[in-house]
Amino acid sequence: MDKRFAYPLLIFLLGSLAFIPFLGEVHLFDWDEINFAESAREMLTTGDYTTVRINYLPFWEKPPLFIWFQAFSMHVFGVNEFAARLPNAICGIITLLIIYSIGCKLYNEKFGFLWVMAYIGSILPFFYFKFGIIDPWFNLFIFLSIYFLIRFQHRKNNTEAWKFIILSAAASGLGVMTKGPVAILLLALTAGVYLLIHRFRFPVKWYHITVFILVLSLVGGIWFILLLINGNYSVLKDFITYQIDLFRTQGADHGGFLFYHFIVLYLGVFPASILALLSGQKVSGETALQKDFKLWMVILFWIVLILFTVVSTKIIHYSSMCYFPITYLAAWAVYYISNQEISFKASARYSLVVVSIFYTILAFAVSQIDIIKIYLLQHNWIQDEFVKGNLQAVVNWSGWEWFPSVLLPAGVFGCLYYARKKLYTNGFGIMFLFTLLFIFFSMKMLLPRIEAYSQRAVIDFYKSLKGKDCYVERAGFKSYANLFYFQKPPVLHANPKDYDRLSQENLDKPLYIVMKANDKKDLLSKNPKWNVIYERNGFVFCIRIPEKINGQ
Repeated sequence: MDKRFAYPLLIFLLGSLAFIPFLGEVHLFDWDEINFAESAREMLTTGDYTTVRINYLPFWEKPPLFIWFQAFSMHVFGVNEFAARLPNAICGIITLLIIYSIGCKLYNEKFGFLWVMAYIGSILPFFYFKFGIIDPWFNLFIFLSIYFLIRFQHRKNNTEAWKFIILSAAASGLGVMTKGPVAILLLALTAGVYLLIHRFRFPVKWYHITVFILVLSLVGGIWFILLLINGNYSVLKDFITYQIDLFRTQGADHGGFLFYHFIVLYLGVFPASILALLSGQKVSGETALQKDFKLWMVILFWIVLILFTVVSTKIIHYSSMCYFPITYLAAWAVYYISNQEISFKASARYSLVVVSIFYTILAFAVSQIDIIKIYLLQHNWIQDEFVKGNLQAVVNWSGWEWFPSVLLPAGVFGCLYYARKKLYTNGFGIMFLFTLLFIFFSMKMLLPRIEAYSQRAVIDFYKSLKGKDCYVERAGFKSYANLFYFQKPPVLHANPKDYDRLSQENLDKPLYIVMKANDKKDLLSKNPKWNVIYERNGFVFCIRIPEKINGQ
């Protein structure tokens, strides 16, 4: 088979085997995963694909493109975890094929493969394609917009100029439809810094800019136009207000210290993050396109990192756009190290060993949590009642959960072994492969056990009520799990104060309430009509019986 088809087919198979298996094995996690999945479910339930809803009330935080992907997936595969996560698994496969193609165009097939391995063989970039959150698609669209802008800059003829300016604007518009105007902000800041460095020398005409704006407005404004046509002015207003507040205020439970994203990227994008630090070395003979692409990637990295360092809300996936430049720079370093044009510095070798040991200890500790928790509970080292309850969960351990912890150091030491023999390509390939296996088996063997401690008890409770004629609410903590796993039916008059109404007013059907153990005393004292059914794993499950039933 021609390698032009064989290599992409191999990458397609690799991505499929890495991202698709076990998607539905673990329940969705609060908040973001269940938030988006619930919005998709409510689209199917109501038949209204224009308005994004949560609890059947307008939800203005995000545009609908990713939720449309999930709704279509649920239409085909049912309302379940697999369907909610499948769009991102597909995004992962597409991302690998795209970066391979770009790597081949910039350098050759070897570079394309190295970039693919750096991406799929780094922890968070792999991890994110296994969950149902917006960011993988958003990041891909913005990356493509920047790539097409670079190709526009280095166009060969007028036909290419129009093609790439339209593609760049369309990709940016899709980014807006995925996550909002932050897409335009990231593109504008990255391009602005590039122009500043080059003293605003850029081969663009006014008519190119006009077409870019028109295409961006058309693609990115579809949802906003639909809202206006349907008279949903309040949703549009609330959406704009939310976007502004996002940069000014700290989200609930999402604060963090100043260098939060520096640590997240250094540890989370291992081992690519360490290898990317070697990309500052000089090489000769690069083309103008290769130099420019690297500069764009460096600028994109710093724009994202600085922007979300300044933003008050600190969430791990806010800096996920950096995965593209980090893995590219790592592939660049590996490529030139393997060609022996730059050095594999001792500082990078030591860092790879130290961070791999950190993950080894962490993974092994998680695999032994059933033993460790005994000492934690006996010595009363944990004061939080909710966490104590979590640790009391009965979890089935096979005894082989330690296995992933040995994979990462094996890959790193294999890399160092081959590096001593100057077989750098083999060494880095082994390290990326073993990192991939470490993440894959950790998610398969450890994540279900972690979920069993953290939320399975409450998810099982919600699922047990599915289809029953009752109300299901949570008290004292934020969650969307009661909506998705109870599969709350549509209501004619959704009320943002449902919780207060159901807690205090007369009921026509039973009300089930979930709270955390920490809040039990306070909430029960304020709500004497709530009766505890049982407690499990840090959660307290209560019922309020309708008055008419009490009177019988």
